[in-house]
Amino acid sequence: MTSTTPADRTVFRTCPLCEATCGLQIEIKDSAVRRIRGDQDDVFSKGFICPKGSTLKQLYEDPDRLRKPVVRRGFDDNGAPIFEEVEWDEAFAVVGEKFAAVKAEHGNEAIGVYLGNPNAHNLAWNTHARAFLQAIGSRSMFSASTVDQMPRHVASGYLYGNGMRMPVPDLDRTDLLVLLGTNPLVSNGSICTAPDYPGRIQAVRDRGGKVVVIDPSRTRTAEAADEHIAIRPGTDAVLLAAVVHRLIGTDQVSTGRVAALVDGMNELRDAVESFSPEYAEVVTGIAAETIEQLADDIATAPTAAVHGRIGTTTVEFGTLTTWLIDVIAILTGNLDEPGGAMFPRSAIERVRPEKQGRPYRTGRWQSRVNANPEIQGELPAADLPVEILEPGEGQLRMMFTVAGNPVLSCPDSEQMNEAFASLDAMVSIDIYLNETTRHADVVLPPASALEKSHFDIAFSNLSVRNVANYSAPVFDSEQPAEDDIIARVALLAMGMEGDATLVHDQLVNQLLSAEVGAPGSPVEGRNVEDLIAMVDGDTGSDRMLDAMLRTGPHGDAFGANPDGLSLQKLRGNPHGIDLGALELRLPDALQTPEKRIDLFAGPFLEELARLEARVVEWAGDGRLRLIGRRHLRSNNSWMHNVEVLVKGKARCTLQINPDDAAELGVVDGGKASVRSRVGEVTADVEVTDIVMPGVVSLPHGWGHGQPGAQLEVAARHAGVNSNVLTDPLAIDPVSGTSVLNGIPVEVAPA
Repeated sequence: MTSTTPADRTVFRTCPLCEATCGLQIEIKDSAVRRIRGDQDDVFSKGFICPKGSTLKQLYEDPDRLRKPVVRRGFDDNGAPIFEEVEWDEAFAVVGEKFAAVKAEHGNEAIGVYLGNPNAHNLAWNTHARAFLQAIGSRSMFSASTVDQMPRHVASGYLYGNGMRMPVPDLDRTDLLVLLGTNPLVSNGSICTAPDYPGRIQAVRDRGGKVVVIDPSRTRTAEAADEHIAIRPGTDAVLLAAVVHRLIGTDQVSTGRVAALVDGMNELRDAVESFSPEYAEVVTGIAAETIEQLADDIATAPTAAVHGRIGTTTVEFGTLTTWLIDVIAILTGNLDEPGGAMFPRSAIERVRPEKQGRPYRTGRWQSRVNANPEIQGELPAADLPVEILEPGEGQLRMMFTVAGNPVLSCPDSEQMNEAFASLDAMVSIDIYLNETTRHADVVLPPASALEKSHFDIAFSNLSVRNVANYSAPVFDSEQPAEDDIIARVALLAMGMEGDATLVHDQLVNQLLSAEVGAPGSPVEGRNVEDLIAMVDGDTGSDRMLDAMLRTGPHGDAFGANPDGLSLQKLRGNPHGIDLGALELRLPDALQTPEKRIDLFAGPFLEELARLEARVVEWAGDGRLRLIGRRHLRSNNSWMHNVEVLVKGKARCTLQINPDDAAELGVVDGGKASVRSRVGEVTADVEVTDIVMPGVVSLPHGWGHGQPGAQLEVAARHAGVNSNVLTDPLAIDPVSGTSVLNGIPVEVAPA
């Protein structure tokens, strides 16, 4: 492809690597990236950038990144797969053959799909996912959500009627910020899109507010806070239930404006009666007086926001913990109020009166082997290996993975690896031959982040401020557009040949047809064909984005509101457009029956009873508990092939408290074996008081260097895979989310 762009220029775009959505200024010289730094004029990030954002150049230039499709041609004498580069038409032909063979012999349900975390940051996937999954025609859908945030979706579904209606802390206006199991100064924030988290936390303190971090580890965020409270892993639900107990018992409940919308307050008092601060002290390791003071501070602060993430969602009671966070916001009048927990409104959200909804449902089908319920249209990732390995009707024979590495990212990695190696067929959309895609028959590589357009559909729904920012491709690509790849595969899955444009056009038509027929839509009653003719965009996903923007809450309504948003307007504002602070959304945003918040619409009474019974098993067992951790220069499993991010002191270490190290005889700089019910690893030891006694910490996403993976840099910094230790049977039963924190382990010198 001949480039039509200047060789020397400066471009601006949003970083797609994490949830912070920072603006980047990219200097191009001689058609190559010379320098990347923060965009000082970005309306949201205002120049902030983390070490990962500046490495889009290295990711683009990485010699291990696939530029053409590869097809597996067998195995070498050591059992490693042999891949051959092929042209796109040949690769698509092989994909079609694999789909046809498996469907003919075993049917649609023999095909599974696994979606990795980067899909949430991907414009093409956000616009085309539904069409792709419908074309596959299988209910065996798995994703990183059940090793991440699914409890948040489920709690929201039961409380607000929509699993995607997630409140976020109003960081820029709160007086008290309480963070549980989250380390945003390292992760850059999660389910709380906020560039420059360090600056925002400092701003809370500068305006006289307070920041409290509750975590088993003294994280970087804890060190920047006013107070760090160490808690035993997995016991956050007990702590929060005790806070609710204190609020009710001391008459500090003041629900404010949402009081008229809430049902279940009387049942709540009885439900938490057993969870006194004194009871919680025994379980959590936090003094009763500290728990009481925390509750009092939340109740008396002018505004307060409580937020939990990985440490509160990837635990046995993750959904209950998430629900309790929202219950506290309701009890203290901080739900849907400035400075509390608020609901963002994305520029692409649909504009119409929110209809009274149906009760939120899960369990519409079950996993074949373990009978775990469907959640949000998918099954627990922990069930994936047995769904592949266990013979019988409905056994998975083919997997389709998109930007995922479940062999490193999901529980019981050794069984997961065995399962993928046993498949009859496998197809992947991925830029790397990693520990999972090395098992594929075909790998279809999309373009680099710098070669495709970008708009944060997912994270504009989670942002602490309403903004809109579009990024055009920096470079032309020799590869098909990613939405073209997705569309071609969708057609092949249905046994069809055809141009990807067929899928793109159908999606735009479906979207606008729904809009013109929807009461309250900005284009209600308009002619669909007229609107389609006005849609802008060079790719299918850009055209979908334009249609969504123009029919969104700030859109130009295809000319009816000339000052409104469109793709063209965003192109003309490369630093983004600020749409203002978060606003009150309730009751309009509720999609529950009767448009009310029923505290016990979900199984929370049962979960509180189960928690009380489970605490008896936990108390005094004396076992070490394993937690994970993040690093600012890492992003799950997929950025370890960038030398500048992994060089220096090894980061994949087992952190252990000095008291535990002395008792067990492990030494700093030595090695230790770590054993759980399902596996064992040997890790380098780091003795540190960062972790509390009784806790050890090992980061996730490591364990590189497996035969057939083509990640040269990552292989030199392999580390050990913490998911060898995670138990596939240990899940939060309400959300299907794996227990990745608080894993019972035994540690010994190695």
